[in-house]
Amino acid sequence: MDFRPLARLCCLFAVSLAQLAHGQAGAAIPPPIYLYEGALYPNGAPGAHGNSEADKPRMYAFLPKKSSTSAAILVIPGGGYQGVAIGHEGFQIATWLNAQGMAAFVLDYRVAPYRYPVEIDDGRRAMRFIRAHAAQYGVDPNRLGVWGSSAGGHLASSLGTHCEPVTPAATNATVGSPDPIDTVSCKPDFMVLEYPVISLEGSIAHTGSRKNLLGPEPDPAIAHEYSNQFAVNAQTPPTFLWATENDPTVPVEDSLDFYQALVRAHVPAEMHIYEYRDHGCGLCGSIAPLATWPALLRNWLVQHSYLPTDAPAMPPPEPNSPAWPQGLTGPGQPQQP
Repeated sequence: MDFRPLARLCCLFAVSLAQLAHGQAGAAIPPPIYLYEGALYPNGAPGAHGNSEADKPRMYAFLPKKSSTSAAILVIPGGGYQGVAIGHEGFQIATWLNAQGMAAFVLDYRVAPYRYPVEIDDGRRAMRFIRAHAAQYGVDPNRLGVWGSSAGGHLASSLGTHCEPVTPAATNATVGSPDPIDTVSCKPDFMVLEYPVISLEGSIAHTGSRKNLLGPEPDPAIAHEYSNQFAVNAQTPPTFLWATENDPTVPVEDSLDFYQALVRAHVPAEMHIYEYRDHGCGLCGSIAPLATWPALLRNWLVQHSYLPTDAPAMPPPEPNSPAWPQGLTGPGQPQQP
């Protein structure tokens, strides 16, 4: 196994002026951890179209200065499977978690023109990677959650509904060698879904996410399979959801249907629907009616023992950081017109 990515991990620091971003408390972006590197992947990530930064999925490990919990969260920003809103739905969320003593890992995954299953597989790989290196990160591999926003909520809920607890070792076709990371589970232990895309079919589908993920003429069977409200069962992880009643982008029915499926399957779940019209506000620090939602999540994390009751206080609400920090490169970087 290639441990070079781990060798690059250390305390949070800025690797260059181009990699500075200001989220909660103005935290610096740690160096990227590439999800596919080393002798097993001489041609880069499986399915890669090339060898540019857009073809290299990665994550950023935000480790707190002082941990209050062994739990950790993989944060998956949204962007309609066309981009990745890594600023306010990724880095800013990670530093919010760090301030309370929880480790967070922010995923930058491949998006259009990539298609299914690449995006989902990048999420699976990130979960497995964190678990495989849990000791190095100082986290409990059995207390690893996922937090997804918008289309990131679809990817996150796909991990919760389309990952077996244990996955057989896969063989890298290029070199014929098994990758030990592929023997580790990609299923989260809990989920946080904010204004999530859930359905890819019917009147409540988010058509943009569906087109970018499955193409202009999606296979109806795959669209149904990844309409994740139909994939919930008793083994689906405990879930916290929130959305706005008049969401102008993703129908609130996506959240309602997923919540109802969780209740029918007797999965612990909590949902909050705000009488408001908004989508994509992350921690929503600049929107007074919505800025209360992080406190509800903290209460849920404490209730489920993922945060201790004496964890450091939440940071005060802040305005959103840019969706994509200036100077940063990666798969989710917005395409220039």
